[in-house]
Amino acid sequence: MTLVVLCSGQGHQHSGMFTLTGGSPEASDLFAIAASLLGDVDPRTLVRDRPLEYLQQNRCGQILCTLQALAASAALQDIFPSQTVIAGYSVGEVAAWGVAGAFSARDTLQLVSTRADLMNAANFATQGMLFIRGVARNVVDQLCEANHCAIAIINPGEGFVIGGTTSDLNTIAGEARARKAQRIVFLPVRVASHTPLLHAATPLFREALNQVPSSIPAPTGYRMLSGVDGEAVFNRQEGLDKLANQISHTVRWAECLERCVEHAPRAVIELGPGNALSEMVAGAYPRIPTRSIDDFRTLTGVRDWLKNHLNA
Repeated sequence: MTLVVLCSGQGHQHSGMFTLTGGSPEASDLFAIAASLLGDVDPRTLVRDRPLEYLQQNRCGQILCTLQALAASAALQDIFPSQTVIAGYSVGEVAAWGVAGAFSARDTLQLVSTRADLMNAANFATQGMLFIRGVARNVVDQLCEANHCAIAIINPGEGFVIGGTTSDLNTIAGEARARKAQRIVFLPVRVASHTPLLHAATPLFREALNQVPSSIPAPTGYRMLSGVDGEAVFNRQEGLDKLANQISHTVRWAECLERCVEHAPRAVIELGPGNALSEMVAGAYPRIPTRSIDDFRTLTGVRDWLKNHLNA
């Protein structure tokens, strides 16, 4: 039996994101580590007390989303089968390495903090990200080239996340409206992740990765997929190169999901926050049972759902 585990990216942080995991004894140390990176504020308190705009800041968001994945997996990992395939969306890919045990939890959280700092330092002007669906790929390429932007993420069903300066993205949004795009949404992310605009951060993050112990194959035996090409990570150096390159290169998420489905999973679980990834899977592969932990009220409910489908 195969389970697919998906680690979410930024954009869906919310005040209740640790409702399920906040009291889990398996995750208590993780919250303490994250607090040390967030000004000694407990993340469970932070998400309840700070405004959404604060949670969406690049550094805070990356730490919170990674903590969510690590806390959820710590609470649920005992029922994850050895045949688990794991992939992460944007910063979720670093979290996926932590969930798989390729990095320690402490190193994973420190790495995403460093990653965010490097991305912020490479950021210039006012950057952002724009989602478009319903415009052909060749047209999106033309719009990006004409407006100094780049495709950051390729999602299923011709869904494209574009990164660039906000002024250039506004121009592209207007062009997309003129072409009757099905959906146009500015994402709550303030850096042009996965585009050449953040090229300066890639070699610096690769140096940071060199300073951290990592294990490939992962000690859990989970199969990890790379975001830049959807391929399984079998070689440590190649895997780390791709993890660093991901900051300034397109994430081919549609290909990642194709590779996940090729393993014939009995279930797909998104670790959150949010349910954007599980909704993508449900839309593209409706026959595969797919949920996010944010869909449940208790960890017991998540466990029961997983056991029901994994043991079917």
